Amino acid sequence: MASSQQAGGRVLVTGGAGFIGTTLARELAEQAEQWVVLDNLHPQVHPGSQPPADLPEAVDLRIGDVTDAGDLDAVVADLRPDTVVHLAAETGTAQSLSESTRHGMVNVVGTTQLLDALTRAGHVPAHVVLTSSRAVYGEGVWRNPDGSTFQPGLRTHAQLEAGRWDHGDGAAHVPNTVAGTHPHPINVYGATKLAQEQILSAWTGSHDTRLSVLRLQNVYGPRQSLSNPYTGIVSLFSRIAREGGSIPLYEDGDITRDFVHIDDVVSALVAAIAHKPADHLRTVDVGSGVRTTIGDLAREIAAYHSAPEPHVTGQYRDGDVRHASCDVEMTLRALDWQPRVSLRDGVAGLQEWIATQLD
Repeated sequence: MASSQQAGGRVLVTGGAGFIGTTLARELAEQAEQWVVLDNLHPQVHPGSQPPADLPEAVDLRIGDVTDAGDLDAVVADLRPDTVVHLAAETGTAQSLSESTRHGMVNVVGTTQLLDALTRAGHVPAHVVLTSSRAVYGEGVWRNPDGSTFQPGLRTHAQLEAGRWDHGDGAAHVPNTVAGTHPHPINVYGATKLAQEQILSAWTGSHDTRLSVLRLQNVYGPRQSLSNPYTGIVSLFSRIAREGGSIPLYEDGDITRDFVHIDDVVSALVAAIAHKPADHLRTVDVGSGVRTTIGDLAREIAAYHSAPEPHVTGQYRDGDVRHASCDVEMTLRALDWQPRVSLRDGVAGLQEWIATQLD
């Protein structure tokens, strides 16, 4: 997938022992001059705070926290990275509402600590790559039957209690794009990811270097944490179905998401790392480009395991958006990249991998 030039030089990957970082390292670590990972091995993601068994030997793992100035100073002064891939983040939408300080510390302060460490070292990397999130868009843009568009805010608790899931009468969600959807996060997690983008853009712009921002949709696939309750519904649904349970569907089962396979996310990261943006900032959407209801996802997983039909519960999560998907046409051109793994193939591959971990 990658040539030696694509990962050349010294690379620092924050949070690089996690789901995305481990998969990315399997593609690029051996080709880099140095591939250094800073990760605190948080037990929510890493049971027993143990590093993943399949982290490549070429990875130089440093145990440390992005919120700790001393940990960052040590690694930045030693490595003086050419490329920084900033993956370290807290990711739970629901958890961000109850643990806002934790999300703010890791996502926002962790980012500013990284930049301060670079400043103290007197070093400016040639390229910073950030994995951001579709959560920055919030509810996104909706189109009325008459063709007019609007960008709604948060669905209120009262609205959700009444079972009024959608916005407007007959309005439909428009796939998000960097060019067409103004960021308007509706939960703490999304707000911290947008803050990361803005902080890094301000710093890299002031230091005449390059920044690539990849706004990821719902990522799933092998090496996803099976112990973390906030890692996403694909692994959650998979655990329920393989145990013979009926998958519960929130709201009316017609929530939609863009489920993008980890291999497609990593290939986008490889492309972004290989080719720095021509200008200061490049922001792209990374997804499958396909909108899928959680009901259809659940039925696909249930069918694989011959599990009972999923059932609608009417439950909901405060801070959740009704629909999330993206148009990847601009990304195809900007990164010379395209998603290749279908949801059916990706779900089947994930079930096979889960079986190797739990059987």
